Amino acid sequence: MTDFQEARQTLGARLSELRAEAGMEGKDLAAKVGWQASKVSRIQNGKQTATAADVTAWAAAVGRPDCEPELQGLRAGAELKHRTWKRQLSGGHAERQKLAIRETASTRLIRAFEVARIPGLLQTPAYARVIFDSNAEFRGIPPTTDKAVANRMRRQEALYEPGKSFRFLLCEAALYHRSCPREVMAAQLDRLYGVVGMPQVDLSVIPFGAELRRTAAHSFWIYDRRQVIVETITEELWLTTDDDIRLYERAWDWLSESAETGPTARRLIGRARASLDLS
Repeated sequence: MTDFQEARQTLGARLSELRAEAGMEGKDLAAKVGWQASKVSRIQNGKQTATAADVTAWAAAVGRPDCEPELQGLRAGAELKHRTWKRQLSGGHAERQKLAIRETASTRLIRAFEVARIPGLLQTPAYARVIFDSNAEFRGIPPTTDKAVANRMRRQEALYEPGKSFRFLLCEAALYHRSCPREVMAAQLDRLYGVVGMPQVDLSVIPFGAELRRTAAHSFWIYDRRQVIVETITEELWLTTDDDIRLYERAWDWLSESAETGPTARRLIGRARASLDLS
């Protein structure tokens, strides 16, 4: 069972409890709010996520409007879709990369903001290998690096698919933070240098010293206007509410105001490449 399903079942169990306390059967509640009885059953059993309006109607029907803030909080938890890394990576990175392929395939516009790391969609195989190996050691998970790297490279095929657009926004620190050997980082920066100007890709860099309307709190990815994915050390947050998406879009817009594109972005990448001094 996923974390999202658990959250949905927790909400369903609480709604069922309130219905029972009111002395109502499922069919009684359905009739009172004008639903099919099957909808009540699906919500109670965690098979369907209740909307905000559903929760309001349920609380009113069972005579417990005072419980609505609690219920809306549980509903928001289900929409938030916490996905712990412990659960997602229990068998290694390979399966999570398959999920990334599916999410990318179903998205027309991806906007990715990274503070200190090269985005996975732009990583070289060697850079990706170091990232996966390091994370497997950190988390104590099976090292499925070969399959994970292969899946990440498969995902990058989307960069060349007609009808898709990719916008990458990097802090200049991401060009210097080095968790890999110098020669691997050099090849990775060469790859970034070549990305600038690709037809379906927009790569921008926020320089050191740039004035920001809002500081960069953490990395995030926006998939169309349907969800935002945020990584923490312990979990991923899959945010799907309109309010959350609008707020992250505003963060993207504000950060983009301070970014450099085109030849200036290339110069920043070239400067970071030169700093490696491989001679």
